Amino acid sequence: MELKDIVRGKAPVEMLYHWEKTAPNKVYLRQPIENQWHQYTWGEVADQARRLVTALRKLGLKKGDKVAIMSKNCAEWIITDLALQLGGYVSVPLYFDQTPDTFTYILEHSESKALFIGKLDAPVWRRLRDAVPENLIKIGFSFHGNDADFRREGEVDYFLRELISHNQPFRENPVPADEDVWTIVYTSGTTGYPKGAVHCYRAPRHVSVRALEVFGLGKDDRLFSFLPLAHVAERLLVATTSQYGGMEINFAQSLETFQRDLGSVQPTIFFSVPRLWKKFQGGILEKLPQHKMDRLLRIPLLNILIRRKLRKALGLSRARLVISGAAPIAPSLLSWYKSLNIEILEGYGMTENFAYGFIGRPGHNKIGTVGKAMPDCGFKMSPEGEVLFKSPTLMQGYYKDEEKSREALTADGYYRSGDLAELDAEGFLKITGRVKEIFKTEKGEYVAPAPVESKLATMKDLEQICLGGSGLPQPVVVVTLVEQVRNVPREEMRKKIEAHIRETNPKLLNHEKVAGVIVSTEDWLPSGDLVTPTLKVKRNKVEERFGPLMAQLVNGKQLVMWEDEFKAAQPAKAKAGEAVA
Repeated sequence: MELKDIVRGKAPVEMLYHWEKTAPNKVYLRQPIENQWHQYTWGEVADQARRLVTALRKLGLKKGDKVAIMSKNCAEWIITDLALQLGGYVSVPLYFDQTPDTFTYILEHSESKALFIGKLDAPVWRRLRDAVPENLIKIGFSFHGNDADFRREGEVDYFLRELISHNQPFRENPVPADEDVWTIVYTSGTTGYPKGAVHCYRAPRHVSVRALEVFGLGKDDRLFSFLPLAHVAERLLVATTSQYGGMEINFAQSLETFQRDLGSVQPTIFFSVPRLWKKFQGGILEKLPQHKMDRLLRIPLLNILIRRKLRKALGLSRARLVISGAAPIAPSLLSWYKSLNIEILEGYGMTENFAYGFIGRPGHNKIGTVGKAMPDCGFKMSPEGEVLFKSPTLMQGYYKDEEKSREALTADGYYRSGDLAELDAEGFLKITGRVKEIFKTEKGEYVAPAPVESKLATMKDLEQICLGGSGLPQPVVVVTLVEQVRNVPREEMRKKIEAHIRETNPKLLNHEKVAGVIVSTEDWLPSGDLVTPTLKVKRNKVEERFGPLMAQLVNGKQLVMWEDEFKAAQPAKAKAGEAVA
């Protein structure tokens, strides 16, 4: 029987039963700790998950109870998640890059009875420790080394290793119903408190065979997991598909060892986000400047060796599926990687439909689009051009929020993505903006930020880009710089950015032309509340912080200013729009 026939209609935990029986000695998880790789076979993973179920039963947890997990990606995250499925619990994966107030809100709103506290940097735990409600059972993962973790003695009620070693395996093989709740995934949203999307077992069952058939996934594939497992994209593309395909998952030891670990694994499937693709590009160009690379890539035979060497250095020498998601990626960046024979497939989905939407296909991809629809993803376009979805992967609703659940759906039950898009004759989808992100300038003209930001992103020195200007004469853009140019003299960078704006503005409509650029003096991290845990820009927060500076710049003489220069500068009284004349 073929694998696709085996997985059809099965929940992830049912695949654990399958691999436990048919491939108990095959390595499933590989975890580096203090420069040593630790391996877990399918048989070992199943045994540990079963013992953990017994332990949780003894601690008084009942089927249907919510159990939260807060940890960097690691083998014990996956083992715990499988145990929760096996025991009939509902997992609540948590981002650790959030405020204490939000952290407390999620734990209380989800009614979590227990919290697994895993691999975390010490400052993160110090920031969130007091935000944990007192009545929660706290269970600690193993210590993952001084370079990547903190010691949990005195911080938790129980240790995972002890619970596993002191209990016998749970012997039953329960099969969840389609409508049984699997997980509650809190959105990494850009406004207000996160909403909890309730997903049932029908979601992974629907994805299973379709993902295997489209991408030919199988037990010879290797994955590298480092994006938050609390995000649906990593949960789908790595955790869930690994269980259906019998694929090996490898983890990173720490941020410092990331490139080394990735290079040693050389995964066949690799998923990242636009900001990290930008950082990888910066690391290459720091060692091999663009002009030199261009010259080498024009030399026959040598260009083959150069591309091969760069792919291996990135850790992608064996990658057959290279994916970007969670936020829009600039077409210019995709073209740059394609020049190295690295085809990045852009994917598109959301928390509410379990990231099951559109994605490019290897060898059949179109830069500037998010690919074609996955089979039976149930999409359609509204008359206004908004992308709508309706399929078994759609959430049951937002947890304890009937009003927002109703608002999220059309009258005929389709989820409103909030994304505006165009579908071409071949079925490729191009996202053109967000319904709520379009703003009106002082002149009454509407501006969609995404297309303008995409054109500005052709400058490799710019990392994060956020266009705003509601009520202003012309749009203003706020940017951060890639790490490699942050120490370049400001006047030199100012001239480069000014030249880029003057080159870009003629390609824009008059009301889209950029009146000025504000260079943020800080990197945008989730802890600063300007980006989500998946590094998606919180446009409303950026405009809230930079709004007064944007208004000042658009009425001033300068085209490019750093954030800290406004404090020293006197408000200028030049004519509005002078920079874009």
